[in-house]
Amino acid sequence: MSNLTIGNWIRDRARLTPHRVAIDHDGRRVSYLEVDRASELLAGELLSLGLRSGDRVAVLADNSPEYVNLFFACARAGLIMTPLNWRLSGTELAYQLDHSSAAMLIFSAGRKAQADEAVGKTGGTPLLRELERPGAGGPVDVVVGDDDPLFLIYTSGTSGRPKGALLSHANTFWTNLAIDRVMDVTTFDLVLQVLPQFHIGGWNVQPLLAWWKGATVILETSFDPGRALKLIESKQVTTMMGVPATYLFMAEHPDFATTDLGSLRMAVVGGAPIPESLIRTWNDRDVALVQGYGLSEASPNVLGLPPEDAPTKIGYAGKAYPHVEVALGGPHGEILEGPGTGELLVRGPSVFIGYWDDPEATAEAMRGGWLHTGDVAERDAEGFYRIRDRLKDMYISGGENVYPAEVESVLAEHPAVIEAAVIGKHHERWGEVGVAVVVTRMDVDPEELIEWCRQRLASYKVPRQVHFIESLPRSGMNKVAKRELITWLEEVRVD
Repeated sequence: MSNLTIGNWIRDRARLTPHRVAIDHDGRRVSYLEVDRASELLAGELLSLGLRSGDRVAVLADNSPEYVNLFFACARAGLIMTPLNWRLSGTELAYQLDHSSAAMLIFSAGRKAQADEAVGKTGGTPLLRELERPGAGGPVDVVVGDDDPLFLIYTSGTSGRPKGALLSHANTFWTNLAIDRVMDVTTFDLVLQVLPQFHIGGWNVQPLLAWWKGATVILETSFDPGRALKLIESKQVTTMMGVPATYLFMAEHPDFATTDLGSLRMAVVGGAPIPESLIRTWNDRDVALVQGYGLSEASPNVLGLPPEDAPTKIGYAGKAYPHVEVALGGPHGEILEGPGTGELLVRGPSVFIGYWDDPEATAEAMRGGWLHTGDVAERDAEGFYRIRDRLKDMYISGGENVYPAEVESVLAEHPAVIEAAVIGKHHERWGEVGVAVVVTRMDVDPEELIEWCRQRLASYKVPRQVHFIESLPRSGMNKVAKRELITWLEEVRVD
């Protein structure tokens, strides 16, 4: 087994610190030795059932220690773990099972009906196994290489069918090493893990690094803002990672103002641009939200903001991590120099192998040897990057580019607004104009919000209309599902 393969990590920690707590989960405290032994037995069982290196093992499960055991079992046996989003429909899950040609589907007990439905809609017959059942295999004698695949992560499918991003052991090694050199996890940390394990951020942003270092991960089945606040105080959590919605929901919780957050030395945020007003809300509680940026195809860590720059670079995602190279691409494929705005490009050892069974999409994403992220970034004179928005979310009003994230951030600063989403809609005169969909904490007139934007933004960025909604639709990673909002606004006419 090579030095970079991830199966080594849990074996090494079990040898060095066997009785240290690896996972704290809902009253259970699981040691490194227990994870090591359980994953070894499960790896042996999977191989004894006829699975071979390179086979895909799909997983439909909530966060749990057994999920962690399965991950390390796959890493040791050379299997490709394929996490499935349990928020998807049976038809959507069946597509991913068929597309990946999964040899086995492993499900948690509470997901059995969902698993049965998905398998019933497939064209194949993957083996089924319940996650909670202990492994019953013997020793594993498999040679796993650095460049062998480890993860098959399906993207959110914001345009067309989801694609499977294939990540290797080496990709995973380098992305964890990179984030460790900027937002380090120490062997003494208590890491709160609330992100779902069907997303690469649920593994490669802090948890795997924590298990590499010998830290303890407080693993939550799912995210609940009130419970997360209680855990930070009662467990003395030192670090965590979330998406903007994670910190928004916690800040909106009635216990936020009185919870002791003094132990939280680092709170990492990524996944989407975060309103500056929300950053200031946490800063007022003496917690610096340390921003970063990544995407599944880069394993995912790309940009990170060093903690000492957080107070002066509010709104920035930072600079490229060590072992990661980034650039800005212009509209004609050129590489832009100096301060400017363009598509963020990435290359380095953490960039993915490619899309599963889709060489054309892989070639398109990797044009010119760079991973084209589809995200628009702005670089300042000091080399710090700010993520403006998705290229596909940008709209053009009167010949000017409008990035919805900027408008959403301004709306979020209004005292009545909890969060907002801005969509570009067709307009006869201006080509496109913005329509805002807003969640509020108190009554407010739409014209007041439009005037609020008018005082803070160029006229072409100001939304033409404001619509109210009880809550914004969200994806499995708590990102705003703008495609659903576009459908919701289809009948809206903008004059």
